[in-house]
Amino acid sequence: MENKKAFDITKITKTKGFSSFTSALLAIFLGLVFGFIVMLAADAGNAIAGFSNVMAGGFKRLGDVLYFATPIMMTGLAVGFAFKMGLFNIGASGQYTMGMFFALYVGFMVKLPGSLHWIAAIAAGMVGGMLWGIIPGIFKSLLNVNEVITSIMFNYIGMYLIDMLIQSNGTMYVSSKTRTNYLPTSVQLPSLGISGSNVNVSIILAIIIGILLYILLQKTTFGYELKATGFNKFAAAYAGMNGKKNIILTMAIAGGLAGLGGAFAILAPSGITGSSMTYEPINIIASAGFNGIAVALLGNSHPLGIIFSALFISHIQRGGTLASLQGYKPEIIDVVIAVIIYFSAFAMVMNAAAGRFLKKRLHHDEAKEVK
Repeated sequence: MENKKAFDITKITKTKGFSSFTSALLAIFLGLVFGFIVMLAADAGNAIAGFSNVMAGGFKRLGDVLYFATPIMMTGLAVGFAFKMGLFNIGASGQYTMGMFFALYVGFMVKLPGSLHWIAAIAAGMVGGMLWGIIPGIFKSLLNVNEVITSIMFNYIGMYLIDMLIQSNGTMYVSSKTRTNYLPTSVQLPSLGISGSNVNVSIILAIIIGILLYILLQKTTFGYELKATGFNKFAAAYAGMNGKKNIILTMAIAGGLAGLGGAFAILAPSGITGSSMTYEPINIIASAGFNGIAVALLGNSHPLGIIFSALFISHIQRGGTLASLQGYKPEIIDVVIAVIIYFSAFAMVMNAAAGRFLKKRLHHDEAKEVK
């Protein structure tokens, strides 16, 4: 009777999750190596100290890592969720900005008691993002207009529209400071109490939302329909799935997620008494939406992967700001992140080759044992 192996590594290496995880690790490794080379070229004498700050600086500013990870986690989930449906939601920036405006409007223009105020503002932010996400979904579903074109144009439309609406509202906008007024304390999110940081309850909410999305996609009929339509819309339609409705719902949910990111960012508590987060309408598209694309790609559009990739990117961004102590420009970390994302695009190919080599090697060793 043959002895069965208690542990078979080949079964693990064949799984999609293992492949995605190792691909992300490979992309991160190559990106960091490239970043270190750039630091060497810029200033070889301080390269080791600067790179150490990039790698470990985030641990010294854990509260900031969590705070800055929250909005890109939400926009990453917005992009990744749509991608599961086969849709490229490049409009997360516009949805983020619209969610931020709706949250601001409730904060300034609606009077509610206690915790109801910030809860209502968060809900409003989600609604704002959904409204801005559902429009490209309708164009895609009913008119077959490419969602990349409509969503990226709605980034600009949303940005200019929000800037105009804020500047025309005397309650929200302070012209002498060219930015919004301070929000009431009642609408600011509860702080987690980490001194010197704006981290608040939204990071917990974001992680919970990511877990719920995972359950939705993996454990529900609706999630199965979304993924099936994304894999093959014709087969899904033949099976009786309503592809047009699913496209609209997907873009609405994705927009709502990005809108929550905007609400979480603007409603964060300030460390300075009597102040709050503010928005400056200077006609610049929110970078959080495009950072969300990077987060989604690195996390392979998997909700749980996106949670970790958002934390990682926020971690090295915080470390990158500390690299300036060695004379490096903070933008150098943007180069590192860009290279990581670039490598993640073809890391799967390299990872598959490594997997085939490992499998061949294991089979070769087993053949030797039989002899």
